[in-house]
Amino acid sequence: MLAQTHGSVFTVWLGSTPIVVLSGFRAVKEALVSNSEQFSGRPLTPFFRDLFGEKGVICSNGLTWRQQRRFCLTTLRELGLGKQALELQLQHEAAELAKVFHQEQGRAFDPQVPIIRSTTRVIGALVFGHHFLSEEPIFLELIQAINLGLAFVSTIWRRLYDMFPWALRYLSGPHQKIFQYHEAVRGFIRHEIIRHKLRTPEAPKDFINCYLSQIARAMDDPVSTFNEENLIQAVIDLFLGGTDTTATTLHWALIYLVHHRAIQERVQQELDEVLGTAQTICYEDRERLPYTRAVLHEVQRLSSVVAVGAVRQCVTSTWMHGYYVPKAKEAMLSLSIMGSSQGTIILPNLASVLYDPECWETPHQFNPGHFLDKDGNFVANEAFLPFSAGHRVCPGEQLARMELFLMFATLLRTFRFQLPEGSQDLRLEYVFGGTLQPQPQKICAVLRLSSLSSREP
Repeated sequence: MLAQTHGSVFTVWLGSTPIVVLSGFRAVKEALVSNSEQFSGRPLTPFFRDLFGEKGVICSNGLTWRQQRRFCLTTLRELGLGKQALELQLQHEAAELAKVFHQEQGRAFDPQVPIIRSTTRVIGALVFGHHFLSEEPIFLELIQAINLGLAFVSTIWRRLYDMFPWALRYLSGPHQKIFQYHEAVRGFIRHEIIRHKLRTPEAPKDFINCYLSQIARAMDDPVSTFNEENLIQAVIDLFLGGTDTTATTLHWALIYLVHHRAIQERVQQELDEVLGTAQTICYEDRERLPYTRAVLHEVQRLSSVVAVGAVRQCVTSTWMHGYYVPKAKEAMLSLSIMGSSQGTIILPNLASVLYDPECWETPHQFNPGHFLDKDGNFVANEAFLPFSAGHRVCPGEQLARMELFLMFATLLRTFRFQLPEGSQDLRLEYVFGGTLQPQPQKICAVLRLSSLSSREP
């Protein structure tokens, strides 16, 4: 690793653009937490500027980012984060996912597709106020758009687009399919906005409903950034940030527990002893399930599905880790290697935090003991940063935590996950896309005897 040679803070150059790479917990914490405001900017490459514009939450800066992010955080809380309504919805989705697994009757199958469909439905219900049917064309198109977009980020075509945007905008190639899918999704969201405008005042609240109310309230505010274009992009941001990462983490959880059978059995023993014959699992049950909770945290740590945090931009000149970091000259930066130097970009290596040997006893081994004390109680670790940190921390972190726990516990309580007959082991090498995903491979979900006696999935 470059960090072993050059230290925890070093600079690489893309053409004349400096990229400051941060490695290890101390350096990343100092930047993202201690200097959170200074490093709250978000540079945009030509591809992301053309695809998303400077709208929504993920790709915006300044006043737009502050207003949109504050609204998203407030609205997610109002819509039920930590409240019973959302928990019931997540319990329902976890049960539906278990039904899909049960339909395989213990046969070998790849769990990736049903998991991503489940996490997409969760965000869909939160945003649109209704559940997608699994075979709805727009639902399948939405999933395809997410998958293609995230995979495209790591391809040579995206790099070529950022180098030669003036040419790639007009040439054919896989990038054009991304723009086509994106426009189809935007069209569907516009249709949903129109449908929401026609709803009665008594209709249940969802994200679009809340945002339209905010637009009306801010109509006379001359600096308001609340409009339908920002609403469309905010919805897209919620899908991008809340579907693939959660689905990939849950997928890794099943892979790891097939690989570590003794750990899987210990989780199931704890679930049986603590929950007994209770029909549903509640989020508050995590407090009574320290080992299950530790295993899920260890999955998030070792899988490190977002290995490199989203790039940040220095908006105020500052000193960090003994180095002077100048602010960007413009609010938006191009990472094109053909561009000129316009400021400093920060690249936090989140994987280096989750694998930091100063913070973890066995950083490259699956070890739930990282989150347990000598008495078996769950303990937090401040180097656990799978959702990043600071002002740009994932706004859907609490939703993801609830969703992961309820789905993970439901599946492990219901099924024994094992290798297909004749298979030697699973491949643990990742596939690099927008996230670090498991290799395509099949596992078996066998209904447990304890489930047969007390519950049906």
